[in-house]
Amino acid sequence: MSNSEKFLKTISTLIENGILTSKDIQKEIKTDLKFRKEKLLNDLNLVSRDEFEILKKIVQKQEIIIKKIQKNKQSKKAKKS
Repeated sequence: MSNSEKFLKTISTLIENGILTSKDIQKEIKTDLKFRKEKLLNDLNLVSRDEFEILKKIVQKQEIIIKKIQKNKQSKKAKKS
């Protein structure tokens, strides 16, 4: 085997190993970023859209009840005067 063939074989082996290594590194980076994203979201105490919509409906119902109570109080004050 000539020097150029050895050189090309060595380079091709390094490239093959490099590609496998870069894919492994890419996979590790993706996994790490995924865990960091999940940790950040958990730290922020974010809620899902469904949970938000349910809470929004509850708050709207409570606002209606509060307005009714306030109207009742005002009408009672008006009757006393």
